[in-house]
Amino acid sequence: MVKAIMHGCNGKMGQVISGLVKEDDVIEIVAGIDKFTGIENPYPVFTSLAECDVQADVVIDFSNAAAVDELLDVCVEKTLPVVLCTTGLSEEQLAKVKEAGEKVAVLRSANMSLGVNLLMKLLKDAAKVLAPAGFDIEIVEKHHNQKIDAPSGTAIALADSINEAMADQYVYNYDRSHERKKREKNEIGIVAVRGGTIVGQHDVIFAGADEVIEFHHTAYSKAIFGKGAVEAAKFLAGKPAGMYDMSDVIGL
Repeated sequence: MVKAIMHGCNGKMGQVISGLVKEDDVIEIVAGIDKFTGIENPYPVFTSLAECDVQADVVIDFSNAAAVDELLDVCVEKTLPVVLCTTGLSEEQLAKVKEAGEKVAVLRSANMSLGVNLLMKLLKDAAKVLAPAGFDIEIVEKHHNQKIDAPSGTAIALADSINEAMADQYVYNYDRSHERKKREKNEIGIVAVRGGTIVGQHDVIFAGADEVIEFHHTAYSKAIFGKGAVEAAKFLAGKPAGMYDMSDVIGL
């Protein structure tokens, strides 16, 4: 049985994952970490990972960017593999994630769903065919009105997958309102929409002369992200130090 610590256990995703794990015979949550109280959980809850004295095989993190630095420090100190699902990390934090990956197993993904990770692979294939043919690339992402980071980590990851396939030839344009000029050929426009209770929608548009090809992914519930995080935790437990992602989990 894989023993996991849920970092951010009282948040929406923490509770979703707690519910999913109850129905799983391979993994169990043995402790939770959250600074906010008021929710009853079937496991002990600590205000920080440093205070947690429960032995575990892996940490699942769905918290916020402000908590990630301390999380990484303690995971390295305790040699705890960590599934890092929090988005909106700074460049400094991303560098720290890579540094931690030299000492413990770290699995980081901007989106934990199977569909999105398959989409990333499809976009690489599409870009190799369409970009040289002169197709412009735009990304539109939509999320609920409570999401605080924009654009979404998934939108950036989709753009990164295209850029990786094209030898990093693209720059990202998040706002065209400050300039009046035609779009550059080497840019990917990324637009963020916030409203209502949209769980998550991502559209990647390849616009060419007289034809448009669109890739669309819709998340109807947060459960798809939770299922991916649980599978990632099972995969990561016992793994040697290094950087992993969802493609390792699902074998893409």
